[in-house]
Amino acid sequence: DGAGIACVKLDLEPGFPFIDCQRSIAQDPIKDVMYKCEKLASEKLQELDGGLRRNGRILKHRVPFTGEVFLGHVRYGTDSDNSEDRCHPIPHENNWMTRNLVLAGNFNLTNVDELFSELVELGQHPREKSDTITLLENISHFLDKENNDLYVKYFAAGHGMQDCFRLIADNINVPRILRQAAAHWDGGYVIGGLLGHGDAFALRDPSGIRPAFYYVDEEVAVVASERPVIQSVFGCGVDEVREIGPGNALVIKRDGTVFQERVIDPLPYRGCTFERIYFSRGGDAAIYRERERLGRNLVPEVLQALDGDLENAVFGFIP
Repeated sequence: DGAGIACVKLDLEPGFPFIDCQRSIAQDPIKDVMYKCEKLASEKLQELDGGLRRNGRILKHRVPFTGEVFLGHVRYGTDSDNSEDRCHPIPHENNWMTRNLVLAGNFNLTNVDELFSELVELGQHPREKSDTITLLENISHFLDKENNDLYVKYFAAGHGMQDCFRLIADNINVPRILRQAAAHWDGGYVIGGLLGHGDAFALRDPSGIRPAFYYVDEEVAVVASERPVIQSVFGCGVDEVREIGPGNALVIKRDGTVFQERVIDPLPYRGCTFERIYFSRGGDAAIYRERERLGRNLVPEVLQALDGDLENAVFGFIP
């Protein structure tokens, strides 16, 4: 029902856009998003002389989506509103780089009203009452708090303003932000986010309801909702793709450091049957074995219903 992509460019000077975002609700939204990105890039390239088109630094400054950190999302609408505003990623913009947030997720929260009321109690006036905007404003509030706390700390230590902002970018504590923001979330979710200075994260719910996998090597760090797509794109083995633990956040710092940290105490595992069994690609080794076990467990009931008469039974596959 929709698709989107966002990109953060590292270390750009003031005066240049460092976040690009494109979304679509066209009939083939993924194709449309990529077409729009390519069209924007082509238009900017036409404005450059031939030599400049081979200058990586110039391209990064002038051409959209020539950055280092990306966040993509495909939306399957669960309500009647399939407008482009409902597509992820959703940006929360600010002139201070470390206060920018771009959010995308696979989630269904059960207590949006409660979280909305908490924002109002903080003095905010949210522009709408939706789960996506509520989460965006919720995380942004604690991102602002982290920035404020670090600025006070470094300024009190005698650092100048510019040094303070550089120190904030280097030392912003993403797990601490998420720990405060997600304290009262209730439901199944995997939330992915980009910060304006280049840090990225993916947070999984404490019951493991929504799936999340990641792969890291010397060149890339990638997170996806399914293991096989990572294996196909990066040519890695099944054992190289790991699962983000329930209640954990995978954090990718802008310097390439990657770590996983407990943010919420895990609850009894409640993996979503629809997403894990029905919706997942059959090429996932674990999913394939699990589907086999499900079928094996159904055999006794099927035989009982047929009274053992397999010769006169017709078997079909349910897609």
